[in-house]
Amino acid sequence: MSDTNELLDIAINETENLNKREVFLVRDLLKGYELNKVSRSQCLMLGTLFLNYVNTLKDFIQAIEKTSSGNRSIKLMSNNLF
Repeated sequence: MSDTNELLDIAINETENLNKREVFLVRDLLKGYELNKVSRSQCLMLGTLFLNYVNTLKDFIQAIEKTSSGNRSIKLMSNNLF
């Protein structure tokens, strides 16, 4: 089982594969079997950590509205995050 920081690193690295202005959820960045192995609390922590990461890079990636299921949508503003 991956720990939360490993999943965060995977999610951050996967943003490189997105197109500019693409809207996504954190869970879209991980493989289904990776998410199936983590607890709900770990998923919530991952979402919080990713949102904190997003808030440090507001020129490149932005949190937008929540979905009807309560997940935060995120929009990639530039492909040059690093």
